[in-house]
Amino acid sequence: MKIILQKLLDFKYQIAALVIVSVAIGSLFVLAPRFITILRYFWPLLFSTLLFLVAVAVFGRISPPPPAVSGEGLMDYVAGQQELEQHNITQETYKQEKQQDDEN
Repeated sequence: MKIILQKLLDFKYQIAALVIVSVAIGSLFVLAPRFITILRYFWPLLFSTLLFLVAVAVFGRISPPPPAVSGEGLMDYVAGQQELEQHNITQETYKQEKQQDDEN
């Protein structure tokens, strides 16, 4: 009898963890609402999500593929090329206008 008691005391933390997990899982089955109740409550959200995913799949199949050069202008703008060119043009225009004013 002492040997069995000694073995049980060696595993007291594992046994306590097992009891806690068992009680937690058991209380989930008893206290938690049924799956069908949750499904009945969230069916509009689930249905609208399904419709959205179907629409994305349909539009993905029927829309034409993007052109091969899409985004080049955007990449230049983001990289600052457009801004630099615009800045240089305004400086040149300013210099030309100033020269014209000086001549007049």
